[in-house]
Amino acid sequence: MKKTTVYLPEDLEVRLDAESSATGVSKAELIRRGVAMILDHAERPKRSGDLPVFDSGRPLSPEAMDDVVYEHIKERAARR
Repeated sequence: MKKTTVYLPEDLEVRLDAESSATGVSKAELIRRGVAMILDHAERPKRSGDLPVFDSGRPLSPEAMDDVVYEHIKERAARR
């Protein structure tokens, strides 16, 4: 386990002390449970799904790119 320091407003500290005394559960355990509860129910934004960007080193026209792709396909087919 890693140690983390948490600063609480005085009113939360009082409530945390009271809950710990009433339940017999340590303040640290109550804080861990609270953090786990928040993270378990957090609605995370969906990733945008951005595609990676590759730099081929030189720009190609669409026609030149087609030629490169078709040539690659022909080479792979010839190896089979």
